[in-house]
Amino acid sequence: MSEQLEQLKRKYKNTPIPNELDFVVKKALKQKKKRHVTMMKRLAGIGVAAILLIAGINTSPTFAKALSEVPLIGSLVKVLTFTEFNVDENTAKAEIKVPAITNMENKTLEATLNNKYLEESKKLYSDFMVEMEELKKNGGGNVGVKSGYDVKTDNDQILAIGRYVVSTVNSYSKYTYDTIDKKNQFLITLPSLFKDDSYVSLISENIKEQTKQQMKVDPDKTYWDEIDNINKNQSFYINDEGKLVICFDKYEVAPGYMGAVEFIIPTDVIADALVSKEYVK
Repeated sequence: MSEQLEQLKRKYKNTPIPNELDFVVKKALKQKKKRHVTMMKRLAGIGVAAILLIAGINTSPTFAKALSEVPLIGSLVKVLTFTEFNVDENTAKAEIKVPAITNMENKTLEATLNNKYLEESKKLYSDFMVEMEELKKNGGGNVGVKSGYDVKTDNDQILAIGRYVVSTVNSYSKYTYDTIDKKNQFLITLPSLFKDDSYVSLISENIKEQTKQQMKVDPDKTYWDEIDNINKNQSFYINDEGKLVICFDKYEVAPGYMGAVEFIIPTDVIADALVSKEYVK
């Protein structure tokens, strides 16, 4: 693992980072055809390897067991903790974990996302240190922040990463998500899933209906009376069952005690608006 981290650090220094992720998506699509040709060339070598694998399985139960624990090629794309920023003082505490994606064929996308995660975490740490010093100058006070990540989905096709920032003093929180097509090696955006903008109203109306139903059956749940439509790039991810999950930050659609809120959108509600059912099923 330490070797992987060293490789990642070298990539950060040596890989040029484009300004916009949209550029990365377009480039990934263009490279897809090229990778297909490369993959065909590799098949000859894979054929020889397959013979060796079959021989190994037939002659060694230990080898067979070990092989069964090796993930498929698509699932080799993983997330690990690249580095951490920590402060532990009496009135100031920070715990910031920086994720890094590894083993993507699309090194430009990998580097772009990893650089984004690192730069956002560095800024969060820098802002925290400034706030801590200001409080000390003005007579003291408490300051605290915690940031990390969750792997929401990790299967042969989809990798969805959720990143969060939580203030441990005033309960402020914010979540962001990235959903990646591991097979085709590009970032999936919410608009890219749909034929046109009709998904905005379809999803919004369903969420409003879900909030009403939830409050009917559970008196402990409360949502704002008036909930605005989602925006075109609303936070989302695709879960392990292939369902679209729409996400809201704390206070966005409900009182603070409800925390961050997620809604699983029934596929039949948006089926006619989907470009395809490759991702959302």
